[in-house]
Amino acid sequence: MNNSDILVDFDKSLGRSIGRSSKMLGYYLDEAFQAEGLDLSKEQMLVLKKLHEKDGLIQNELAALTFRDKSSLARLLIKMERKNYVFRKQDDFDRRLNRVFLTELGSTIFLKTRPLIIKLNNIIERNISERDIIQLRKTLDRIQQNLIAADPAN
Repeated sequence: MNNSDILVDFDKSLGRSIGRSSKMLGYYLDEAFQAEGLDLSKEQMLVLKKLHEKDGLIQNELAALTFRDKSSLARLLIKMERKNYVFRKQDDFDRRLNRVFLTELGSTIFLKTRPLIIKLNNIIERNISERDIIQLRKTLDRIQQNLIAADPAN
């Protein structure tokens, strides 16, 4: 095998396209939140969304649902507690566990993001057929399953 056999055209790779799209989405959200006067990052918004869906999640469950490691989530929650968006409380039955709850302010902030997310989704889906959107979701789901099944060490 020579070097040309293992070269990848990164400009045409799916990983680059997905990564770039993700960065662009994040940049758009950051700018939209700032324009609305929301002191919120996209990572914090995801935590608020998960807690809005199910308040009082165990901190480790929240880490898994947001694809964050435990220490990264802990740092994020400290920032969010300082902003009074969330609070943590020891579990009533297992004192080793912390549960995370939305505050009234956190819930209000999350609800203010909803029109921005709807607008972003409309922008993303503009000029794309419903059939293409369905196919893209299926393809992205397959990519995610491939990554879940992959061993990064190999």
